[in-house]
Amino acid sequence: MQTSGKFVLLSAIWGGSFALIKVAVDAGVPPVWVALSRCLFGALTLWAICLAGGTAVPRDRRTWGHAAVVAALLNAVPFTLLAYGETQVSSVLAGVFNATTPLTTLVFALLVVPSERMTRTRVAGLLVGFTGVLVVLDAWRGMAGDVLGGSLACLAATTCYGAGFAYTRRFFSGGDRSASALSAVQITCATLQLAVVAPAVGGVPSWPGTSAALALLVLGAVGTGLAYVLNLDVIRAAGPAVASTVTYVTPLWSTALGAVLLGEPVGWTTPIGGVIVLGGVLLARHRPNVRIHP
Repeated sequence: MQTSGKFVLLSAIWGGSFALIKVAVDAGVPPVWVALSRCLFGALTLWAICLAGGTAVPRDRRTWGHAAVVAALLNAVPFTLLAYGETQVSSVLAGVFNATTPLTTLVFALLVVPSERMTRTRVAGLLVGFTGVLVVLDAWRGMAGDVLGGSLACLAATTCYGAGFAYTRRFFSGGDRSASALSAVQITCATLQLAVVAPAVGGVPSWPGTSAALALLVLGAVGTGLAYVLNLDVIRAAGPAVASTVTYVTPLWSTALGAVLLGEPVGWTTPIGGVIVLGGVLLARHRPNVRIHP
């Protein structure tokens, strides 16, 4: 498959993840069990990929220690928050909120990555992106109750992603180890973390029905396992800058699939706010040479 085809497939997989989560939570699967199932099937897929390719998995404590932190920030906590958020809001809205991830990543990168710096353009991007979130929330009409709680949970998940990506860049992604091996370690850590807390938080799981079970299987094996491999292929072929733009396409898929397959309504504030968010992301990603001086 050509790189462009892998890029489109990756965006579709990650865009479709929000609809799969919605199917599971609507069937009554507790959010923490959605997250655990996703990580478990993803870990099994990644270990199978490593085994098939003869890829050595790191065993040193330092790597596993950093992997545990990354797993909490990028998988265990945000996966649970997203699943909880989708018990209150549509998969369409959750997908649009996910587009704020590059903005939260920038905020944390500025704090923990020495090479990153603040500029006027980046400040403008953050402000524009925040405005877009307010439009998506339809904030001027006021929000309360479950919708607000679900929206804040989705935004909290993207905040975790931002912290996790910054931490990964600083402490976890360096060196010459295979990305599939590091991903297998990371998702395994997330699976173990969730396995400890899921019974206490989510109770004893019951059979959710065939549709929900298949949704969880695909969400884990494809959306959390295969997607990592596709993402690596795109990065190697086109570079990280091009690969990261998948975030711009993902909301298009989540909106289309949520509306067509799940019949979710799409108000005017969702696409307009989404466009504003993406505009803020583009500004925030710009790297002019002038520093901000107080």
